[in-house]
Amino acid sequence: MTRDRSPRASTPRRVCMLAYDGANAIDVIGPLEVFATASRYRAVDDPKAPPPYTIEILAAQRGPIRMHSGITVYAERAYGAVRSGVDTLLVAGGDAREAASDAEIRRWLRRIEPRVRRLGSVCTGAFVLAAAGLLDDRRATTHWRSADALARQFPDALFVCDGGIYTSAGVTAGMDLALALVEEDLGRKLALEVARGLVLFLKRPGGQSQFSSHLAAQVIPRGPLRDLPEWILEHLDEDLTVERLAERAAMSPRNFARVFLRETGVTPAKFLERARIERARRTLEETRLSIDEVAGTCGFGSAERMRRTFQRHLRVVPQDYRRRFERTSA
Repeated sequence: MTRDRSPRASTPRRVCMLAYDGANAIDVIGPLEVFATASRYRAVDDPKAPPPYTIEILAAQRGPIRMHSGITVYAERAYGAVRSGVDTLLVAGGDAREAASDAEIRRWLRRIEPRVRRLGSVCTGAFVLAAAGLLDDRRATTHWRSADALARQFPDALFVCDGGIYTSAGVTAGMDLALALVEEDLGRKLALEVARGLVLFLKRPGGQSQFSSHLAAQVIPRGPLRDLPEWILEHLDEDLTVERLAERAAMSPRNFARVFLRETGVTPAKFLERARIERARRTLEETRLSIDEVAGTCGFGSAERMRRTFQRHLRVVPQDYRRRFERTSA
């Protein structure tokens, strides 16, 4: 059966989240809140129009589901009772091992897959789709901690779409995916309003790495490098050679490079490059500095070097990034 990909714009699009005991509460609630907020904002713009989305939580049985955190959410319907009428179906992540090994879930997913316009997963929900055979020969992603377990060749991205099946990275990246789907359905203007209302960013391309230099700086254990990453982030406009960083850490350059890689998971050069990209992105989004000025304040040295770095990591040049992601007037 061929998947029906035509958007159902004249009636509410039915968005269902498949959950289970041990799912992550944010994986379940976060994306649904994005769709629900889009419906509320659309009602303000056009009170007479039907809501763009209805949302529903599915589980093995109707009733309470205990999340991994101990929070209980309520499933309105048993997934086995759903045979059609779903526009977008997402599978939550969390402790997905039992769900992935459940033959009934796998059979239902294979049966419903051709009948939904969009099928996707949040975080480790990708393992459930994979167990059902729905990710065979497809690109996919999941939480960075589980990416190797899913498949070593899968990309470390926020979300990936391949053949109408969407997979997203860890936890809050499910909201990035939901925002992208809202933008796909209802346009960028409304999606941006939803992002602002939920204090999110409608600014992260799906292929962007899950790596964050600020997060990496916060998880360095106590030791000779404990304060160095934060210092680096405060001095990105300077010439930060390995020799200079090693001297600040009171280590030899060779030992410093080895310890830095062990503690952060990336080389000093890669950490610097990614940190400068993050700084440049925010500067492009939030200021009207020229491209040359952004390159200088972020430590790239030249606009051309920043352009090459952006193309390599984000597949877009800084000028186009600014046009696409800069803040619009309220």
